[in-house]
Amino acid sequence: MARTLRKPASAPRLTAQGRATKDRILQAAADLMAERGAARTTMEDVMETAGVSASQVYHYFGDKRGLVRAVITYQTDATLERQQPYLDHLDSFAALQSWRDQRIALQIEHGCAGGCELGALAGELVESSPEAREYLAAAFTRWLEPIRSGLHSMRERGELRPDADPDRLAAALLAALQGGVLLTQIHRDPEHLAAALDAVLAYIRSFGA
Repeated sequence: MARTLRKPASAPRLTAQGRATKDRILQAAADLMAERGAARTTMEDVMETAGVSASQVYHYFGDKRGLVRAVITYQTDATLERQQPYLDHLDSFAALQSWRDQRIALQIEHGCAGGCELGALAGELVESSPEAREYLAAAFTRWLEPIRSGLHSMRERGELRPDADPDRLAAALLAALQGGVLLTQIHRDPEHLAAALDAVLAYIRSFGA
């Protein structure tokens, strides 16, 4: 069963001003962590960038660990949102190809720079923070779910053979995306992402009924 990101036990209702302040802090923290990494982003950096006081940051996020958790959730939401509506309909070979094309087009649009914000957080935090690793595992499970769902639908409709394993194929496709994005970022060449995705998509097509 897929894990979901845990939420604080108590979540007091915010005023419009409070929500705007919290969102500004979160946006500042996400931008700084994407640029510098979580470890090199201090609470003071976030306060200065967001134009808020220490009491406001600690009121909304508790401490830096709470802020990092919130940034993981923020980047997960942003990552999935950028892939809509593709992720909701990954249930055909044509849809998988369109999603592939969109992922590559995004890298080209950004000059193959920046990589994956969620992947960057994972690379930095998984070995240093067991709590962050748990949140990141849940985040990537959220990303996997629509891919799995689409492939399961294809098998149920008979577009994939019964011996196809949608869970393993989905994991391979997301792994290819992550590795391909990293090599594309390093080499500033989208062909690395294209090669990785095309190889896995060809493997998925080999299970076509």
